[in-house]
Parts: sequence; C-alpha cells; structure tokens
Amino acid sequence: MRLLGLASLLIFAAWAEDPLVERGYVHFYNLEFDESIADFESAIAAHPNDPELHNHLAQAIVFQEMYRDGALESELVSGTNSFLRRPKLNPSAQTEKWFLGEVAKAMALAQARIDKNPKDTAALYALGISYGLRSNYYWVVNKAWRDSLKDATTARRMHARVEALEPTNVDARLVEGLHDYLVGCLPWTWRMLGFLIGIHGDKELGIRIVQDVAAHGRDNRIDAEVFLGALYRRENQTRRAVPIVEDLIQRFPRNYLLRLELSQMYSMAGDKTNALAAVGKVSELKNKHAPGYDRVPWEKIYYQQGTIEFWYGELDHALGHLQQVAAAPEIDLNTGVYTYLRIGQIYDLQQHRAQALEAYRKAIAYAPEADGAQEAKKYLETPYRRRTG
Repeated sequence: MRLLGLASLLIFAAWAEDPLVERGYVHFYNLEFDESIADFESAIAAHPNDPELHNHLAQAIVFQEMYRDGALESELVSGTNSFLRRPKLNPSAQTEKWFLGEVAKAMALAQARIDKNPKDTAALYALGISYGLRSNYYWVVNKAWRDSLKDATTARRMHARVEALEPTNVDARLVEGLHDYLVGCLPWTWRMLGFLIGIHGDKELGIRIVQDVAAHGRDNRIDAEVFLGALYRRENQTRRAVPIVEDLIQRFPRNYLLRLELSQMYSMAGDKTNALAAVGKVSELKNKHAPGYDRVPWEKIYYQQGTIEFWYGELDHALGHLQQVAAAPEIDLNTGVYTYLRIGQIYDLQQHRAQALEAYRKAIAYAPEADGAQEAKKYLETPYRRRTG
C-alpha cells in the first residue's frame, strides 16, 4: 500500500475500546472502506461530540479516495518513490467537502474542550490529529506544500503539548517522528521552509522515534509498524521490512496489497524467486475466491509479474504481462504510466525504437506530471539502456 500508501499519508488510528471503532479499523486495514466508513458513522451517531470519531471518518474517506485512484500502491522497484512528484488525486467536490467537513467538526469539538480545560490531553491529541490529517490532504491531494507544512507544525505543537503533560505517552511522538523523517527527505529548498516553521528534519531520528512507538506505543503501535515497514523500504532496508509486512498479512488477511507489497520487498532485496512466489500467491487466492481477493484486478497481478520480470531481464515474459495490463479497459494513473514506461524500455532494449517511442508517448499522455511520465520524456531523445556496474 506504498507501504499502503503510507509513505505519503499519515495514519492515526487510535484503537479505542469502542467495538465499532475497532471493527471499523479492521475493515480499514483490509481495504473495506465502505464498511469502515459505515462503522465510524455508527460510532458518531452514538457519540456525536467525540472529535476522535470524526477524525476516524475523515481518514477513511481520504483513504478510500486514494485506494480508488491507485495511490496506495508502490512503484515496484522503480527507485522513484518521490514525496513531491506524484499526480494529484482528483476527489469529487462532494468527497472533498465531506472530508474537510469532518475535520472541521473534529477541530471545533476538540477546541471547545481545550477552551474549558487547556490540559485536556485527549482533546489536544485529537486536535493534533485533525491538523495532521488536513496537512496530509494538502500534501497528497492538493500539492499545497506550504499549507501542508503549516498544518503539520500545528499538529506537532499539539502533540508536543500532550507529551509535556504526559511524558509517558509514547503514541504522541508518532507525528514528531514521521514529520522529522518526511522533512528530512525533502530537497534542501523545502527543508529550509521546514526550518522556518519549526520542523528541522532528521531522517535517522524520525526512524528511531517510529521504532519506539512500534515497540512501546499503546494506541498507535500498528500504525507505527506500518510506517516502519514503509520507511525501511524507502531506505532500501527491505530485509528489515519483510517480517513487518508478513506480520501485517497475518493481522489483515483480506488486504491483497500487503501481499503485493511483500512481493516488491523481495524483488528489491534481489530475491526473484520469493518475489514471484508472493505475487503468485495473490493469483492463487484470487482463483480460489479467498475473502478479499475477488476484487483484485488481474491487471494488478500482471503488472507486478511483468515489472519483476523486467528488472530481472526476462523481457519477453515481462512484455507479455505488461501488454495484458495495457489491454485492460481501465487502469489507474500510477499503473498506467509505469506500464507504458516499462513497455517502452523493453522495446528499447530489444532495439524496437518506433514501438518504444509510441509507448513513451502513451506514458506521458496518461499522467504528464507523474514521475514515470517525466522519466519517459528523457527516452524520447535518448533510448533507454540498462545501467551496468
């Protein structure tokens, strides 16, 4: 899911004792967003003045949109896991209004409690989550970097206040750790903006904080585990990420993206056999109609197989699988761009320049601002060649 899309959008799933909330997050992590939203709405109906519940619903709304748009998935062993250059999501005006409305409700409810009691740590924590969710929406959906960093600063300040009032509250440090890591990954010009608003950026410190929450947190342990897998993957420490993903698969067996992610981990680690076996397991479960796997589009499986084969030099097999993806009636932007990019690269390696150029142009037309499209533009002038050495 990139890992679960989570390198680019923060999850804050406070696992409360409310059975509706717990069930809602089980659905959430199994990609069952309609059911998750329904559970959170039921919880709100029972407790309309709880700001956390409105945060939960807002989070489910935006993740459902990311799932529909293909933004929860990684670019398989592409090396282009950019935080800055992804195509914008295009939620409907109704969806955006719904998400921002739930965030606004959560903020108003939390602030009202803080006005009465400035030391209400639950309200401070909830308000920080609201700002964090809106920050990430600005980041991932609107590409509004300055607005995103401004809200991120406020979220961090709220949770620092919680930590000051409750020094043993490890969960409150997750926002700090993730923002330290994310800002530490930004280009220098953007990091300077981070300095100006109070987030200095330190990748190593960020990872250590997330490790601590994963080990000792109460409400955010699962979230921290998900993020830790994503950070290990991005730092090319895939062998450390594999057991995390395997644990998540056991917890959330209906989430097929986790198995596709496991395949990517193995591929990045140089283990073609296990990489293909992991994606083969997805195919097997789909054929068996295992819970959650009927919804896996075959083109996702073909894309995974084809991309692994591409990187391991099995060009004819890769081309066959990727052409099956391209023939699908509808594919998301991320998959579409990289499918045509890889097809173009395969044709270049096979000395079929005319077909390569046609594929690159299709990649560019599919999502002009995406990383894959930008890469394809380079090969319009100079044919793709594999790096050696």
